[in-house]
Amino acid sequence: MSAASQPSRPPRLPLAPVRLAHARSGAALRGGAARRRATLAAALALAILLAGCGSAAPGRPLSLPARLPAANGSHVAVIVLENREIGEVIGNPEAPYLNRLAHRYALATGYYGVTHPSLPNYLALTGGSTFGIGTDCTSCSVSQSNIVDQLEAAHISWRAYMEGMPHPCYRGAEAAAGGYAKKHDPFMYYDDVAGNAARCAKIVPYGRLGAALRTGSLPTFVWITPNLCDDAHNCDLAPADRFLQSVLPALTREIGPHGAIFITFDEGTSNLGCCGGQAAGGRVATIAIGPQVKRGARVGVPYDHYSLLGTVERMLGLPLLRGAGSRQTSLLAAMFQGGRLPSLRRGGRPGPARTHRAR
Repeated sequence: MSAASQPSRPPRLPLAPVRLAHARSGAALRGGAARRRATLAAALALAILLAGCGSAAPGRPLSLPARLPAANGSHVAVIVLENREIGEVIGNPEAPYLNRLAHRYALATGYYGVTHPSLPNYLALTGGSTFGIGTDCTSCSVSQSNIVDQLEAAHISWRAYMEGMPHPCYRGAEAAAGGYAKKHDPFMYYDDVAGNAARCAKIVPYGRLGAALRTGSLPTFVWITPNLCDDAHNCDLAPADRFLQSVLPALTREIGPHGAIFITFDEGTSNLGCCGGQAAGGRVATIAIGPQVKRGARVGVPYDHYSLLGTVERMLGLPLLRGAGSRQTSLLAAMFQGGRLPSLRRGGRPGPARTHRAR
């Protein structure tokens, strides 16, 4: 969906008249006035916070110890945030941590969302197509192959961690209490995932990521969708920045020698695009993090969500689905050392770069 509108100014809170039941000393009166001012200030701060976050609120950070078990192999993770052009993110003081990541690791400066609104972009990231869906429908479904089919066929472990999801395989359109929205959970749209009990049980509440990190049982493929505030859909960038800062230090330590984490935004607020016309969802910030990522790189190759899907597939030794294998699609190899993607399936030996320029 399009970016949330700017928060409205909260209403001025009137001071209720106070009647004194008996005489008080001047000091007591001053103390009471100070307490009332403090209470009013706290209420006003809360009103501003709620106005900025709409109906969603930041989620609870994972509870993680200072030390975690050694990484079990290598892993690839995808984190999707919401509705910002790259110029609204890079250099924005609301997101100091995200900007430090962009400075330290590799930033794609020519990366584009596929379309508008949200859902088709999430499908592109997991199925290589929008499948003709052009809305944030919650009763629609897709009966085509997807990345879960590939992971299951190759016996590659995976989990999708959804912040605010009440329980695994939750089928509701939203869960207001936790800020979960189905339109940001592409896995529940695939018939052979949502309709398969064993597969659907791997779409789980975000809190279970903490258990996986604490026990050294992180799956090979990790997908993370923050809630509607922590992904910056209903809130400004500050909660999203804090969300990333709460999980990425631990996740970065656990992805292993050949792993990578990709942070992207589903769409921007413009119709800018690339790649022979297959993407027109705005130019968004996308960051690659990992041991084999080029440090401090700014990569201007034209990329889109099919590029990210294809990159994950190539790193895992999987075939390229639909748009990921298009002649218009460049994989994210230029963001890695030597211009070659690391492989998680062949002892970490680099995979072929296979980079095409957009036409």
